Amino acid sequence: MLRIAAVTLALASATIAGPALAQDLVHQPISPTFGGNPFNSAHILGTANAQNNTTNPDAVDRNDQSSIFARQLESRLLSALSSQIVDAIFGDNPQEQGTITFGGQTIEFFRGLDEVTLVIRNDDTGEETRIVIPLFIEVN
Repeated sequence: MLRIAAVTLALASATIAGPALAQDLVHQPISPTFGGNPFNSAHILGTANAQNNTTNPDAVDRNDQSSIFARQLESRLLSALSSQIVDAIFGDNPQEQGTITFGGQTIEFFRGLDEVTLVIRNDDTGEETRIVIPLFIEVN
């Protein structure tokens, strides 16, 4: 009797079973370490840089006393030069135009009716930067 019940149950399951339905599995990693979103590349680069402990054997130590002194002196000289340029443009006796050359750069300025244009040119590469400064005229 048990055998007849098992055979009947097996035949009933075979006749009731229909076609199997399935879909493709799509894996989309979330972790930026394993690919994930391409906008997470900064995370991957940061992780790689944190683990990188190699140094360049040809690198020059820029933190010795003479290098620090040279950088500070250069900074002070450039600051004094920029103060002189600002005085020439906006000081008590402003100039209409002028040219200042130092190192590998040339700075030209031109005063218009309502603006001052500065042109900073790198003499080595020919690269040029223009800065336009509006003038605010006081009316009494």
